Amino acid sequence: MRALLTGSPEDMKRIQAEGKLDEWCNDNLKWLRDTFGKENVVSAVLHMDETTPHIHATLIPILTGERRKAKTEQPDGKRKYKKKDTTGNRLCADDVMTRVNLKAYQDTYAQSMQAYGLKRGIDGSEAKHITNSQYYRDLLNQSESIQADIKNLTEQREQAEKELSRIKGDIKTGELKNAVVSTTTKAVKRFNSLFDNKEITQKEQEIKALTNENNDLKKEISQLNNHIQKMEKDHKEETDKLNETLDKIYYLFPIIKEWLKIEELCRFIGFGKDMIKELTHRKPITFSGSLRSPEFNRHFNTENSTAKVEHAPEERGKLRLMIDGISDSEWFRNKRKEFLQMVGVKPKQTSKEEHGKRKGMKF
Repeated sequence: MRALLTGSPEDMKRIQAEGKLDEWCNDNLKWLRDTFGKENVVSAVLHMDETTPHIHATLIPILTGERRKAKTEQPDGKRKYKKKDTTGNRLCADDVMTRVNLKAYQDTYAQSMQAYGLKRGIDGSEAKHITNSQYYRDLLNQSESIQADIKNLTEQREQAEKELSRIKGDIKTGELKNAVVSTTTKAVKRFNSLFDNKEITQKEQEIKALTNENNDLKKEISQLNNHIQKMEKDHKEETDKLNETLDKIYYLFPIIKEWLKIEELCRFIGFGKDMIKELTHRKPITFSGSLRSPEFNRHFNTENSTAKVEHAPEERGKLRLMIDGISDSEWFRNKRKEFLQMVGVKPKQTSKEEHGKRKGMKF
């Protein structure tokens, strides 16, 4: 479960300009711990890379208390409930994120932020949060974006190192030239004690200016290296935090990986966003058109077919896509047989080894 803590862009800029951003962060942490329990706050990360400073907090919805569970359905359509143990801990986001609790969170958060001039949002607003599945997809996209940034930084560093090598060569050449000129200058100075030569004085000044320019260039190169190292360190820390958060999410909610596989499979075979949304909400859909087979890498047409997602009976904790009452792989094989029979080609028997390879395809 996640929480986004921030204020309006104008308020956050004002807080930052007044030097109160650290106090604001500490008060946000206190509110999180007081509201959800210190042991349930997994992480709270301040993000400064966007237009408005904000905190991404990851929480574990662990509660101690009573939960009702449906027992039997009565003839009048109402369910009869029995009470469960009220002393044990349980993981239940539904009890934490109720409409009443969400309103209370907004009220208490607004009270704790009054010292910073932050005001509560409009009560009863129809604005909606993004879904959990969208949030996890955003996390994955963000991870891929960070990896791409690191790759770009690495390329920039390699280019900078090449430029540094070239500049060092130029500096070394300049130093050798300076050494030769210095020796010549000493001889000229001895000669100049007898004759006044303005041209020699001008050359000496040029040599001094070149030496100062080389020293400034060395400082700029050193600063560039330090900046690159800092950027790499910051990106590595951010990536490590993100991976740590994802590992915790996958450990606490292993079903998320299954839903991501189902979403990728549905997208690959040709379902649209709205259809995938219905399927991820465990709702059956009816469709017509063509679907792409992952096994045969071709499309098959269908009319008025139905699809839904259900738990795989043979594998605990696994999900599978069902089309017209059978698994998606079996449905595509049947479609292929129908096509081959229609064109008068006898279906080729698939060997056990080849079938095993196709069955092991990952999404």
